[in-house]
Amino acid sequence: MIACGGTGGHLFPGLAVAEALHARGHEVVLFVSEKEIDATALKAHPEFRSQKLPSVGLPSMIFSPASVRFLRRFWESFSQCRRCYRKFRPSLVLGMGGFTSTAPVLAGRLHGLPSFIHESNAIPGRANRLAAKFATKVLLGFPDAEALFPGTACEVTGTPVRRNLGRTISRSKASQAFLLDPEKKTLLVTGGSQGAAGINQLLFKAAPLLAGSGIQIIHLTGDRDDRLAAANYQRDEIPHYVSPFHHRMEEAYSAADLVIARAGASSLSEISRFALPSILIPYPFATDDHQSANAGIYVRAGAAEMLEEKTTGAEALAAMIANLLSDAARRARMSDAAREIPPPDAAENVADVLERSVEDAKK
Repeated sequence: MIACGGTGGHLFPGLAVAEALHARGHEVVLFVSEKEIDATALKAHPEFRSQKLPSVGLPSMIFSPASVRFLRRFWESFSQCRRCYRKFRPSLVLGMGGFTSTAPVLAGRLHGLPSFIHESNAIPGRANRLAAKFATKVLLGFPDAEALFPGTACEVTGTPVRRNLGRTISRSKASQAFLLDPEKKTLLVTGGSQGAAGINQLLFKAAPLLAGSGIQIIHLTGDRDDRLAAANYQRDEIPHYVSPFHHRMEEAYSAADLVIARAGASSLSEISRFALPSILIPYPFATDDHQSANAGIYVRAGAAEMLEEKTTGAEALAAMIANLLSDAARRARMSDAAREIPPPDAAENVADVLERSVEDAKK
């Protein structure tokens, strides 16, 4: 059983582990949330059975009316997990983070199952800090997080990346998917599965300063700003492809010379998989500012530059874009550094740990 619903940062790594286990002949059942992103992603994976769990989020104030709803929904989720375990008789439970994972891990431990959590970020969230108390082992995306799980067995596996993102496409073919020129420097702007309004606004302001620079832009805006983005680039005569989403991200990464992105762990793992230099603009309201901690790892390794959304102006962003796209040697160094940060084959690493736990349980 893999609990991976709620956000792309939990869902897509969970699907990557499911793919690895399925390829080894194992049966996988997914716990997902009631959100649309989960239903959309699962359409591409008919090989997996799934169970929806009630959405659960811990209120910021413990003693509030929202806490009553949290406890009720958590109990519903916990009870449903126990029914699923009696029905499917799983060998183990893996939670990919968030409160969608906490009930499955707790229920799994009470059923005597090996129960694991995966923490992708450098600073663990509240849900995983709680779930770690019941977990057999915590699997980590970054070694920096281990110190924040005192007294718990940890192993660094990296953050799993979906199998289709393992394939680099030729630049020419990838550029054709966006009707862009493979000979021109290409900037990819993406806010992850939810989009990023703050990054979009920065690009809107920077676009006039990039006019005439000879670059082209792939901008994945999320579901609100696509028309405005397209109008801005059209006005400034910048070749572009704008869309709310692009479901074949291997095309976008393969066409890009430079990425502007948030610093969620899944996005960073994908950037590393394609060995791309990046400008990281962490989400300023992330819990415990964990995206800044993630980005700092890439900055210290020489793989990325980091800008703060609240203090960055259009001029500074445009200058950084222009400087990086005009410096092939620096981009090559950043590319090499990005490739070296995460452990290779993270999904296989997680699958190895899970298989070993099943074998150990049989002894």
